[in-house]
Amino acid sequence: MPVKQLETRVRHLPDLAIIDLQGEIDSFAEHILDAAYSDAESKLPNTILLNFTKVDYINSTGIALIVSLLARARKSQRYLAVCGLSEHYIEIFRITRLADFMNIYPDEAKALVDVQKSTTRTQ
Repeated sequence: MPVKQLETRVRHLPDLAIIDLQGEIDSFAEHILDAAYSDAESKLPNTILLNFTKVDYINSTGIALIVSLLARARKSQRYLAVCGLSEHYIEIFRITRLADFMNIYPDEAKALVDVQKSTTRTQ
């Protein structure tokens, strides 16, 4: 089965950046993921949402890359959230305790509702 190299797209909304991910998150994804995250944080959002809806595969190196994004977010006092994970990867996020440090939403719509509520409470 051919490898599906990671592709990203960053969408900027008020106080939120969404990184749409597509393909596989493995060692080959590091530079692509870093560039997307840098683009996402360029407009200084409070929250960055990683959308995994079109991600086919995440290996242990991919999990480590996500951990590094979490560390970047925490260092800059930014909130990192995720949506669109399959049940398998939700379980992986729980086992690795990533779920302890970021909210996991079933889809983007539910994430946006929660992020908007959080933004309203902090204003």
